[in-house]
Amino acid sequence: MTSVDEPARPNGRIRDAVRTQAEILDVATQEFARAGYDGARVDEIAARTRTTKRMIYYYFGGKEQLFTAVLERAYGVIREAEQGLDVEHLDPVAAIRKLAEVTFDHHEQHPDFIRLVSIENIHEAEHIAASEKLGKIGSPALDVISRILATGQESGLFTADVDAVDLHAMISSFCFFRVANRHTFGALFGRDLTDPDRREHYRAMLGDMVIAYLTAERTTD
Repeated sequence: MTSVDEPARPNGRIRDAVRTQAEILDVATQEFARAGYDGARVDEIAARTRTTKRMIYYYFGGKEQLFTAVLERAYGVIREAEQGLDVEHLDPVAAIRKLAEVTFDHHEQHPDFIRLVSIENIHEAEHIAASEKLGKIGSPALDVISRILATGQESGLFTADVDAVDLHAMISSFCFFRVANRHTFGALFGRDLTDPDRREHYRAMLGDMVIAYLTAERTTD
């Protein structure tokens, strides 16, 4: 990372560093989600903020580090939502349904997150792999799912041979597909998966699918 001295602030005005960085990340999120990593331009991000390109480099070090910071914040938002889950008082079925609904709502409300993840997959997760912060962030949802699954399996209610990662992937895949593929799916099949009139239908369908899988009768050979 190239060291950049802090630039002189116009008219001696002291900028709130936290606010400035948040503003840069807001615009950078939009720009990376719109244009992708390769297409995004730091000049454009600077032009849309109340700062300069030099200030962006001072705070983040460069385009690659800025994109990594955008990913770290985006994943941090969903991790905060997961940490806020209050399902300890619910039975296993209701708890899993609640978890699915929280994931459904988050992905719907954060389409830029979906685009950023798609872009990072094109780059084979190289920024996530290099991020010490993301390497440690884990997923609070996995801890919650593990506890719910253990309770459900011990009671005999859940019969599926599945762990928390499997279930997390199952829930996330539906939520991600619904937002990421809405345009191609709509063009091919004439149905908008994010149509507000069908929102509750898909939200309930997700929960029903997951619960049906977990509780299905299974025979042993």
